[in-house]
Amino acid sequence: MGYRILKPLFPLGNVYLTAGVAALELDPENIARLLHRHQCGDWGDLGDEDKQANDRDLKCGERLLSRYDTEAGPLYVITERDRSTTTVLLRNEY
Repeated sequence: MGYRILKPLFPLGNVYLTAGVAALELDPENIARLLHRHQCGDWGDLGDEDKQANDRDLKCGERLLSRYDTEAGPLYVITERDRSTTTVLLRNEY
């Protein structure tokens, strides 16, 4: 079984969890894994068009959005275009 090493492609800046995500009391290591995937260009469970848009937006310095389907439901990760802030949020908090 081989492993793929993911390399960060952009800075996350300050990382925040919304109140809804914090209330889920998720394992911090799981949140860290999602953040790492996002930072490495693994956009998770988005559709192909949205993934392609993220790939373009990464090169152009635009805002980035990932979605990860978890046991607690879908979690979204958004990094702002200036890369100063990344937020983990629920769909209804978007």
